[in-house]
Amino acid sequence: MSFDRSIKIAPSILSADFANFGQEIQAIEAEGADWVHVDVMDGHFVPNLTFGPPLCAAIRPHIKTVMDVHLMISPVDAYIDAFAGAGADILTAHLEAGPHTHRTLQAIRGAGCKAGLALNPGTGIEDLDYLLDMVDLICVMTVNPGFGGQKFIHSQIDKVRRLRAMIGDRPIHIEIDGGITPETAPLMAAAGADVLVAGSAVFKGGSVANPAPYGENIRSIRAAAEAATATMA
Repeated sequence: MSFDRSIKIAPSILSADFANFGQEIQAIEAEGADWVHVDVMDGHFVPNLTFGPPLCAAIRPHIKTVMDVHLMISPVDAYIDAFAGAGADILTAHLEAGPHTHRTLQAIRGAGCKAGLALNPGTGIEDLDYLLDMVDLICVMTVNPGFGGQKFIHSQIDKVRRLRAMIGDRPIHIEIDGGITPETAPLMAAAGADVLVAGSAVFKGGSVANPAPYGENIRSIRAAAEAATATMA
């Protein structure tokens, strides 16, 4: 993966048709998705239960772009090798998920993946000072993790703005997860985000049999975000 700060749309397969994951992934990539986002939930760290390493391994052959795996689980370290072995390009763990975040990031990189760090809406950025040189991506949750389709939390805009200033010229992506639509995407892009995770906003109105709405939704989100960054240039 080469690094750049262009806007990237990462549809979350949590909103896809579970019976047709392979075809859904092929459809969103054909319609312009940059990354494929996989939300892993354990029913413990978050109040929902979703996917494990076998599902990631099953869908990996269908993903031609980037497999972006978001681990909403605790503990994390015991499962890093399994998800890396299942083909994740990026593994993102939560700052809140364990007491030894630096060790977790070391383990992710040691497993051959790009290392991501996620922050819940109630978590500040103060603890990142000694972790920034260990991460490739910081995921700012703009909803409380656990379910799709939640309302965007606007207080996170300022968090992203301060995070972007803290990162400086480091090659670190800022990813936004939660409530992304054509209305909220430009707010986050203007604040400094470059990866936008969207579930229902991408998959609404479409299907494997009729994937054109996926492309329309992706282009709408991208255009809104890029317009916001263009006005800053």
